[in-house]
Amino acid sequence: MIGLKEILEAKQEIQDVIHETPILHSTQLSEICGNNMYFKAEHLQKTGSFKIRGATNKVKKAVKGKARFITTASSGNHGQAVAYIANQLRVPATIVVPEDVRESKLKAINAYGGTVAKHGLTSEERLIKAEEVAEQNHGVFIPPYNDALVMAGQGTVGLEILAQLSETDVVVVPIGGGGLISGVLTAIKQSKPNVKVIGVEPETANDTYLSLKNGELTEIPVSTTIADGLRAIKPGYLTFPVVQRYIDDIVLVSDDDIKEAQLLVLERMKQLIEPSSATTVAAAMHGKLHVKDKNVVCVLTGGNVDVR
Repeated sequence: MIGLKEILEAKQEIQDVIHETPILHSTQLSEICGNNMYFKAEHLQKTGSFKIRGATNKVKKAVKGKARFITTASSGNHGQAVAYIANQLRVPATIVVPEDVRESKLKAINAYGGTVAKHGLTSEERLIKAEEVAEQNHGVFIPPYNDALVMAGQGTVGLEILAQLSETDVVVVPIGGGGLISGVLTAIKQSKPNVKVIGVEPETANDTYLSLKNGELTEIPVSTTIADGLRAIKPGYLTFPVVQRYIDDIVLVSDDDIKEAQLLVLERMKQLIEPSSATTVAAAMHGKLHVKDKNVVCVLTGGNVDVR
């Protein structure tokens, strides 16, 4: 398992690249949710999501190890982040995306200097292909979540929350493959263990929820949830033990709840967030957190929305 030491090291490694994103507050959403609602604005992060944190930590380490070629597999935010930091470090990067990738995501990866390779339709197909491409080019594969350096980079979100809002009671985090939740859990539980950390998954992408319930890694069918950043079919074997050890609760939200929350944040806060980000707000709006009159921080993980 990673520890606070690794997250503090990641903080030093990535601070010249990332933004320290603000924590926003909404009086109207606080009234709706019955808690003091704060929002860690990673949708305002460089490349539009928290993913740049873990990607920077991992890619920098690879380049220091003399890597001259980088690959990853991603349909969105992770691919953009890897393309960006590899380009900044002047190392070529190939991002393996699904055959049916959205044009907006292709353009974003290209804009950050990445080369796109289309392959398959599932995450597993992309991961295998990206590792093959790395091997063929004597390069380094950058995992999207199941990697200690990536997890440590994402954990810097937790450090910032505690530094920016010392009176935090509850932190609410979306769960995909588990890189972000495992990093945030480690940072918070090893710094201020009384702060609750609650994970949120879509109802149809509940692999971590089921894994926790079953006490072992549990695979689910591919989800079509609107929260496309959270469509993992099972947690990472490195991330899941951290969740088992530290998580206070995992709750589920419907796609209708997610849409309602996304629209409410746009209308009331004037912030455009991804459906994956809106899961945390949906959980707070619909009483899933089971807390009252607390200082609740929802992590808004990204804002890369296809506006069409």
